[in-house]
Amino acid sequence: MAEDTDQKNPFTRPGFILAAVVVALVVVLGAVVGVVNATRSYPESQSSPSPSESSAAPTADESAAAGGASVCGLSGEVLSGSISTAPAAKWEYQGTVAYPTSSEAGPADTKNGVRTCFQHSPEGALFAAANAVVQCSDESTVKAWLDYFVTGSARDQVLSAGAGSSTGSGTRVEIAGFRVLAYDGDSARIDVAVRGSASGKTLNLSMVYPLVWEDGDWKLNVTDASAPIDVATIPDLAGYITWGA
Repeated sequence: MAEDTDQKNPFTRPGFILAAVVVALVVVLGAVVGVVNATRSYPESQSSPSPSESSAAPTADESAAAGGASVCGLSGEVLSGSISTAPAAKWEYQGTVAYPTSSEAGPADTKNGVRTCFQHSPEGALFAAANAVVQCSDESTVKAWLDYFVTGSARDQVLSAGAGSSTGSGTRVEIAGFRVLAYDGDSARIDVAVRGSASGKTLNLSMVYPLVWEDGDWKLNVTDASAPIDVATIPDLAGYITWGA
């Protein structure tokens, strides 16, 4: 029975998670809610690190240890801390989904239609994760997005799984909030709250992105191809910092 449930659970298929989790979930809203509630539990509490600031500029050795300088020369490197308030952002649209941009945090470059180059800071990691939510839900960018952003021991497996499909008319999704679960300059865990609606129903999702600073940019660190990101339904946005267009 457990095996059958896993096979039906869309969260166990890498292609679904990375390419169609946002759009397809709201298309099959009723069925997914039941499956997720039966197979996943959401942690009762995940506290973010206390915000901290550092006035000292990182040394060259520290920058090298944390994955090198920004691939496109973005300044403002921060190797510790968190985010306590919603950062300022200019919200643009990819299709009907809004994504955040910032001259400081990124994205500061585009490669093969994919927005890249995010600041080496908690804000940069957040903007990278939020842009990932949008870029991985668009069939026109997901392949290039996977190739650029996915790293880690399971990279080849994820790329081999492919992007899947992300069709579904009458659906709407939006980034609604975030939590910085961990940040140390080398890596980050960013929890993005996403709200989806279809056929008069609404679903709130927690999407936790494990990121690493690699080759001068934030990348998605995938060590388990069956769960590239941690996705779970949440009842509301309690505990999240509200953020969105």
